[in-house]
Amino acid sequence: MSYLPASDRYTKIDYNRCGRSGLKLPPVSIGLWHNFGDVDDFENSREMLHCAFDNGITHFDLANNYGPPPGSAERNFGKIFAQDFRPYRDELIISTKAGYHMWEGPYGEWGSRKYMLSSLDQSLQRMGLDYVDIFYSHRPDPETPLEETMGALDTAVRSGKALYVGLSNYRPTEFKEAVRILRELGTPCLIHQPRYSILDRWVEDGLLDELDETGVGAIVFSPLAQGMLTNKYLTEIPADSRAADVNSPFLQEAQVQQTMNTVRALNEIALVRGQSLAQMAISWVLRRSTVTSALIGASRSAQILDILAGLEAAPFSDEELSAIDHA
Repeated sequence: MSYLPASDRYTKIDYNRCGRSGLKLPPVSIGLWHNFGDVDDFENSREMLHCAFDNGITHFDLANNYGPPPGSAERNFGKIFAQDFRPYRDELIISTKAGYHMWEGPYGEWGSRKYMLSSLDQSLQRMGLDYVDIFYSHRPDPETPLEETMGALDTAVRSGKALYVGLSNYRPTEFKEAVRILRELGTPCLIHQPRYSILDRWVEDGLLDELDETGVGAIVFSPLAQGMLTNKYLTEIPADSRAADVNSPFLQEAQVQQTMNTVRALNEIALVRGQSLAQMAISWVLRRSTVTSALIGASRSAQILDILAGLEAAPFSDEELSAIDHA
């Protein structure tokens, strides 16, 4: 084994308690949604996880369908785990999810007990793990009773294949009901993973209040709005960027063009604060105590280090928050 983590890794950041649970998470966690699939440079993926752990990031977030192709991010993570991280398993929080399309036929997506538990078994096999720390319902299923999906999460914990359970992409009403069911089953919901950024604030319309009321923590994804809240799109759309790819299922060129003036205005605020735009965007979502951790993606280690450096910035003033809202 060639990798030895930095001996001072736990002195570099402070950890946040996840809701009213006993678990603490780093303020920044690493998502393996992109840049860990079979189409990516394996050694670069490995280097980024080394960099993250060396700097105190203990939480790696996956899902069954991450890649591409689907499943390859878990499989590649499993290789890296076996090579470098197995001695440190008890220092890591590893999560995965099930909910989106993963295999053909009627049992390959959504929230049935059949799909959820089969998917978890497959994820554990791909990663070479006995258990995950957090198992998520990745999205609510409009046709499966919520009791069935939550029952599957409960079974995952009782079988020893997960330590905690979470929800992702649930709206306030369905989130509240899911939390109630899980509590009655005896497996309380640890965490919710919604999309949240300066440019996308839907969680402020009820969900954050429900999280506070129920004592569930939050880890937010896309806090950089898929790269729009970075320096990447300040002046143009780079030819090698996600937005320039006409086949991109998410970020589109028109979307970037529409927000470019807003992003430039936000960048000016960040510069006055002594932060990069990406650093400020992470600080902004973390300013709320409800948000336990911000989930970031990265394509190189330098991006991880840049985000971590921004955690030392001063709290926002009322004037700065007002300027961000105005922008």
